[in-house]
Amino acid sequence: MKEILSKHRSKIVLLGIIIIAVLLYIFNPSVNQLVNSIVSMFATGDFEVVRDFIDEYGTYAMLVSAALMVFQSIAAPLPAFLITFANANLFGWWQGAILSWSSAMVGAAVCFYISRILGRDIVEKLTSKTGLESVDRFFEKYGKQSILIARLLPFMSFDIVSYAAGLTSMNFWGFFIATGIGQLPATIIYSYVGGMLTGGAKLLVTALLILFALSVLVVLLRNIFYSRNKSLAEEKNEG
Repeated sequence: MKEILSKHRSKIVLLGIIIIAVLLYIFNPSVNQLVNSIVSMFATGDFEVVRDFIDEYGTYAMLVSAALMVFQSIAAPLPAFLITFANANLFGWWQGAILSWSSAMVGAAVCFYISRILGRDIVEKLTSKTGLESVDRFFEKYGKQSILIARLLPFMSFDIVSYAAGLTSMNFWGFFIATGIGQLPATIIYSYVGGMLTGGAKLLVTALLILFALSVLVVLLRNIFYSRNKSLAEEKNEG
């Protein structure tokens, strides 16, 4: 009974926060302008625009960067790699990597709990029904390893995976640890490249190709591992 009451209380509180945020966006011109400028900034696809926006906040730049990462997580599917590039360019590649990784982890946890508390109907409005269904099929195919594999694949939406995970019976800490491990390679590569970017696209393409190659390698190794185990199991049964 206490668990049910606690869940209803959490749902009411979270819905209240969302309603307040929506009302502020609608009726407060400064909030409306800020949110619109942030969305427009992401829409440019230019990490330098994001970098300049973060840099304007001076000593609070890291906090603003972390807030942007959480915001883009909730407002899927805004491109998080622009923030990762900007962080590396502003703070150095390894400091930027730590900031990007840790704030992405916070964003993943927020998405997970939003979907767990509010349910599928609300999540579909925050993301997309089609996107969630595609991730559902991915989860069915790869089972317990799905989060780790999804985090290693650059073409899988980080945020929609987090939302979809919250709709399952998956344990939070299992989700969180798999996210942390799987997110590291992409964060390190993007940060290293982002620290050297000067506006050209050459290094970006290189980074994406490396990530894609790593992703393919992971999937191939997984398939080989499971095929080998399956063959051994069949031989054992026959024997």
